[in-house]
Amino acid sequence: MELSYATQFSVDYLTGGYTLITIADDRFLVVPEGFEPPSDMDEDIVVLRRPIQNIYLAATSAMCLFDSLDALYAIAMSGTEADGWYIESARAAMESGKIAYAGKYSAPDYEMIVSKGCSLAIESTMIDHAPEVKEKLADLGVPVLVERSSYEEHPLGRTEWIKLYALLLGKYELAEGLFNEQAALVGNISLEMTGKSVAFFYISSSGNAVVRKNGDYVTKMIELAGGEYVFTGLDDGSATGSANLNMEQFYLEAKDADIIIYNSSIDGEVRTIGELLGKSSLLADFEAVKNGDVWCTGKNLFQETTGFGYLIADMHRIFTGDLDDTDELMFLYKLV
Repeated sequence: MELSYATQFSVDYLTGGYTLITIADDRFLVVPEGFEPPSDMDEDIVVLRRPIQNIYLAATSAMCLFDSLDALYAIAMSGTEADGWYIESARAAMESGKIAYAGKYSAPDYEMIVSKGCSLAIESTMIDHAPEVKEKLADLGVPVLVERSSYEEHPLGRTEWIKLYALLLGKYELAEGLFNEQAALVGNISLEMTGKSVAFFYISSSGNAVVRKNGDYVTKMIELAGGEYVFTGLDDGSATGSANLNMEQFYLEAKDADIIIYNSSIDGEVRTIGELLGKSSLLADFEAVKNGDVWCTGKNLFQETTGFGYLIADMHRIFTGDLDDTDELMFLYKLV
């Protein structure tokens, strides 16, 4: 499979309509409907038989990919409850009973998973903290695919995982078109820096500023949009993409930022400058606050992997000032 940005999976097309998926050390053979796997297949290869249905989805970042493929019908169970979804169709499917809550990744409802004939469990890398769950699912005959889109260095690498799920569902051409649309949005943006310095953060309940580390996919989106991320030296080599700063350090590094983007996807949405200052009165001294250049993400930010091209385009328009009062952005809104 030709991949433009994704590096955390690969797909090899084999004779007879079989495909071999490789994700880290895991290999999966996708077997066409009505066919059998080869008798001389390596023992470590997990067999996925089409049609792949009644999926248990514990990896929240994948839901939007299935939604964009109009393939929620393939998901029978979720590891997130209905009120945890900001994807409206996913929430509606759970509220109507089309998708059932089958327990979070670390404590799934094994009885439900087996009774619904689950043909695949899609887990995030959080399952590495509960290896006994992965082993139990395998013992029950449920293949486990651990998706690693969070390890993609380029934001569009995460979006490109739509090709993998489309392959499983027989919708590759649709996925390719959706991905190319997002890639084109980024490609149409000039890679020249706008000269705008940007702070992206939220204030935690403990009063610290939680920012993204250097090299994280959010900071790369800021750079792709032509902005300059204000925080430096935050890449400690760990897997987590965020870092906690005390307010003194945060103030010193972010006070003069041209633009503030407040991350409401975790902390909850704010709508006014006053509400933002309620998080920390120190923000009143920030240049972006004084100049009214303060923006906020919607709660759906991290559940909308398929729209990262739109998010980068939103950022670019903010950084360049290519907006008027009637413009609506896809993922960001201005605080007043």
